[in-house]
Amino acid sequence: MQFDLSAVETATMVFIGTLVFAVVIALFMMAAALAALVLTGVGRLVWLVSATLLLGLVRGLNSVWDRLVHHASTVELPAELAGDFAADLIGQSAPSTGTYPRVVLRDS
Repeated sequence: MQFDLSAVETATMVFIGTLVFAVVIALFMMAAALAALVLTGVGRLVWLVSATLLLGLVRGLNSVWDRLVHHASTVELPAELAGDFAADLIGQSAPSTGTYPRVVLRDS
């Protein structure tokens, strides 16, 4: 049994062609929407992983720094070294050029 397309009216062929075209466009839009959702999900996942790693790195560095500072505050220096540091930190004045108005007057 052969089907003769010449027996089908033109309006019916146009209607069927329109439906086929609509299905093709719908499939394309569904594929594009699915790709957008996948890319958005992957981007969000990458963002969350990188933010978590960066936050963990910062917190780890802060923890290490806190332990280092705490350890440094508990260290006692030997007597021969303590005197050198004490002289550097206490009782030493920095060289001075005087007060600001004298500097201005001397330079003018």
